[in-house]
Amino acid sequence: MKIALTHDHLFQLGGAEKVLLEFHKMFPESPVFTLIHNPEKAGLFKDLDIKTSFLEKMPLGVKHFKWYLWLMPLAWEQFDFSGYDIVISSSSAFAKGILTPPNTLNISYCHSPTRYLWSDTHQYVEELNQPEIIKKILPLILNRLRVWDHVAAQRVDKFVANSEFVARRIKKYYQREATVIHPPVETKKFFISSEIDNYYVIVSRLRPYKRVDLAIKAFNQLRIPLKIIGTGEEENHLKKIAKDNIQFLGELSDEERNKVLSRAKAFIHPQEEDFGITAVEAMASGRPVIAYKSGGALESVIDNETGKFFDEQSWESLADLVIRFERILKQFDPQKIKEHAEKFDIAVFQKNFKEFISKSWQEFSGKILEF
Repeated sequence: MKIALTHDHLFQLGGAEKVLLEFHKMFPESPVFTLIHNPEKAGLFKDLDIKTSFLEKMPLGVKHFKWYLWLMPLAWEQFDFSGYDIVISSSSAFAKGILTPPNTLNISYCHSPTRYLWSDTHQYVEELNQPEIIKKILPLILNRLRVWDHVAAQRVDKFVANSEFVARRIKKYYQREATVIHPPVETKKFFISSEIDNYYVIVSRLRPYKRVDLAIKAFNQLRIPLKIIGTGEEENHLKKIAKDNIQFLGELSDEERNKVLSRAKAFIHPQEEDFGITAVEAMASGRPVIAYKSGGALESVIDNETGKFFDEQSWESLADLVIRFERILKQFDPQKIKEHAEKFDIAVFQKNFKEFISKSWQEFSGKILEF
């Protein structure tokens, strides 16, 4: 049984990359096909059998690979998967669009249908930090890519979604059904602290859709300490608007991050996520989550048991909930919160995914696959 893995690109370490690593642990002999690999940003993958596309050899192809957006579909179609029985993609963009032989099972673990082509197109163009002429031309390119993306989705034999929220998007944009298997979380790495300090915490890449700006505006008004872990393109802007009760910790080691998580009053989750692994990591630390009532958080957070929801994605709604949360903090049981988080543990993911592959392979080939 020969299995290959594909991933959109390896230039950062986020939730999608954690899923890819887990796939590789499950299938350690499998090569990883990707558009570009930047070891400085994604060094965890440097010892794997990485096969990159021609985009990596283009001028500034690694540092500015987004320049070659229009060539990405072609790059994926250039990979040859002859000789592989199963190809598993970890994708939120174009990795699902590979060409596979008739006897190769193509499984796509979809983190989201390509956001900038479907759900976030207008926002993506508007927020792009590029000259106006680029913003005029880009919709034409996105229109062509949108057609290709829909066609490419029909090449997939089996879709897996990381949440019911994403499964509904797959149905809407690709007209395909998807099996839901929540992503893996290393819950055993997190611990409950006997000490709770006077601060709230966010762990996030600092990008516009993460809505860290909303949390900063709320805590600017509340004057309650907020710690922010993570870096990203919005970092300078966010630091400029934040008052002195808000602390930017940058990238931390796992040990330091987990300590900060375990001592926070609660985890702030102001964005709409496809699933939201960091919220589960906070719960694995026994800490409640204050989340915007939308997206994957509705599948991981239990209102009044493992966290609280605010209904409107505004700083006023978040600030109001934090004020009320201060009065009810003691009603949350850290041990029960952690027990809930363990339902999303790596062992659960492995069991569910292996069962899915075995069933899919039997349906596809008529043969039994055992692990």
